[in-house]
Amino acid sequence: MTEAKTFKRRVRERMSKTGESYTAARVQVAQKRDRNDAARTRLAAEDERPPVEKLTDATGKTWDEWFAILDRWGARERTHRDIAKHLIEELGAPGWWAQSITYWYERSRGMRLKHQRADGFSVTATRTIGVAVDALYEAFVDDVERKKWFEDAPMSLRTAQPTKGARFDWEDGSTRVVAWFEAKGPSKSTIALAHEKLPDADEAETMKAMWRRKLSELKSHLES
Repeated sequence: MTEAKTFKRRVRERMSKTGESYTAARVQVAQKRDRNDAARTRLAAEDERPPVEKLTDATGKTWDEWFAILDRWGARERTHRDIAKHLIEELGAPGWWAQSITYWYERSRGMRLKHQRADGFSVTATRTIGVAVDALYEAFVDDVERKKWFEDAPMSLRTAQPTKGARFDWEDGSTRVVAWFEAKGPSKSTIALAHEKLPDADEAETMKAMWRRKLSELKSHLES
């Protein structure tokens, strides 16, 4: 009943924003729900986890064994912080592995999606490019230079540390882009970026694919 009420509320919210009929809004909300349900299953795939051999060597237990222990403890009703604390203080899991076990437990039980963080969803992308770091920095941060490879990027600069990093508002500022730059030699450098505060798993997957494509275009632009 609660799920049905939530679904109807989302339909009404979409109607108020778009002016669509109830039927049209319902179709769109249902499709988005189905995409997110599919993402929830797809993005919790076991083959994305760190190898079970490494987990067992470090903690003495497999993923399934840890998850069963957490189920019996009632972890489904606990916060991420509470689960990690329990793993460290009560079950003796090493700190890094406690965080990893907590994250993958939440993923496997549908409590968290891939890319999900406390303030929304965040995706990352990296690329190593055959130019000096100052050239890479300018190509990404300078508005004129960026238009040469990403003409319609809806980015506005917030803060910058020359050749080191920069922060941008994306579109209306509801999401953020953070970029870091590192020299790998006189004519090689790396950009690593994060797009933060995205609203849902569907948008996170869309933006991750977009940034992978755009960084490839940046690489082609600078190396051509």
